[in-house]
Amino acid sequence: MKFNILTLFPDMFPGPLNHSISGKALDNKKYSIKAYDIRNFSGTSNKSVDDTPFGGGAGMVMRADVLDKALNFVKNKNEGIHTASIYLTPSGEKLDQKMIKRIVKYDNLILLCGRYEGVDQRFLDHNQIKEVSIGDYILAGGEIAAFVLIEACIRLIPDVLGNNKSLINESFEDYLLEHPHYTKPAIWNNIKVPDVLRSGNHKMIAEWRKKESLKKTKKVRPDLLKLYNSSKD
Repeated sequence: MKFNILTLFPDMFPGPLNHSISGKALDNKKYSIKAYDIRNFSGTSNKSVDDTPFGGGAGMVMRADVLDKALNFVKNKNEGIHTASIYLTPSGEKLDQKMIKRIVKYDNLILLCGRYEGVDQRFLDHNQIKEVSIGDYILAGGEIAAFVLIEACIRLIPDVLGNNKSLINESFEDYLLEHPHYTKPAIWNNIKVPDVLRSGNHKMIAEWRKKESLKKTKKVRPDLLKLYNSSKD
């Protein structure tokens, strides 16, 4: 996959993606990442990219004409590649694992990291850009959200994880949260690892893990449990 970032802070990338699993995948060219400075497409001496909002109100709005130049520049560099364009914003559709599975099918992603009060809606509508949110809270800009989306995609790229079987039982794969995990020592702080996990009985272990997944999902995310139950009807 190719990740193209439109941002006012290109030096932030690749940032944390340079480390651990994502860093190894980057070194092994399983994906690439390129950040573009939106200010380079301003066309003004002070490289302004925003202006006051029509109708009044606080803050500034990123200009459609500037963003359109940046977007077209990146599109032209990747002409012919299966591309999706995403604007990271708290007012977008909430990101989940199902959406990540759809996004990772694209060969090329263009991620717009907004700042200020947002971007001119005409730019989003004209270019049919998908608006995506990583949660119901506000960040200073879209860069941190871009890291979240990119890393979630990277993990699904073939051969990035050492053991692809680890993807099978992860949280959200079947609407359930993942079961608890334990490792050595078998007794820590006078707390024992559940006996069933040391029994060697794989059927009993699988049943225990499913039971614990259901229990945790019911307690933490009852909304997901409803989806799980509906999928079984």
